[in-house]
Amino acid sequence: MSRILFVYTSASQSLQGNPTGWYLPEAAHPYYVLAPHFSIDFTSPKGPNPPIDPSSVEVGMASMIRRVSPSQRFSQNFKDDSESQRFLNDPDVKTLFANAKPLRDVNANDYVAIFYVGGHGPVIDLAFDDDNSQLAEKFYRSGKIVSAVCHGTAALNGVSVDGKSIFEGKVVTGFSTAEEKFVGKVQDVPFLLEERIIELGGTFEKADELFGVKVVHSGNLITGQNPASARPLAEEILKALQASA
Repeated sequence: MSRILFVYTSASQSLQGNPTGWYLPEAAHPYYVLAPHFSIDFTSPKGPNPPIDPSSVEVGMASMIRRVSPSQRFSQNFKDDSESQRFLNDPDVKTLFANAKPLRDVNANDYVAIFYVGGHGPVIDLAFDDDNSQLAEKFYRSGKIVSAVCHGTAALNGVSVDGKSIFEGKVVTGFSTAEEKFVGKVQDVPFLLEERIIELGGTFEKADELFGVKVVHSGNLITGQNPASARPLAEEILKALQASA
């Protein structure tokens, strides 16, 4: 069975010292879309058991995807999300985390696609990690799917191909500046993702409403805007891989 690589952050604190890490639904929902069709491996800069953002266990994605006012979108508890709870307790997932390789030990030739899980953590470490940038470049140069959701897109910050940013000339999405301001995390990250993508020559697209679903497929780069986009993003990855099989 072909393999897909899930990349997680190893950062556990933001620039302000607040707890961070990888974001639960942005791993759980893609995993259960893709795992029936592909073998999945986990990796992070430091290897096993990367830190989860504790807020992602408490905040409800179901409330994000409803068409309600922004002030209501963060009101539900993540305990209502069955797949996220399943992911936290899944023995296979626990084994994958325990056996996660350090990024420097991963061989891109072993995989058909790479997927970056979000959370504010990737903006702290993966965005500036040379091992990560080199790995993503290998995937991209070989025509394999390079994908990311939410702040996971920040992990591609340092990726260049022939001296040009991976974003240049591409249509891309990720956590928007308006969403960052809404959650009050502007000071927790070294750059705002929407602004950085534009600075690097990309065209940034986003949903019409805060926390709305948005997935963009531009060449072999597939990105999703936010937690609500995690499942649709994975479905687009699956569609692309099945079409190329």
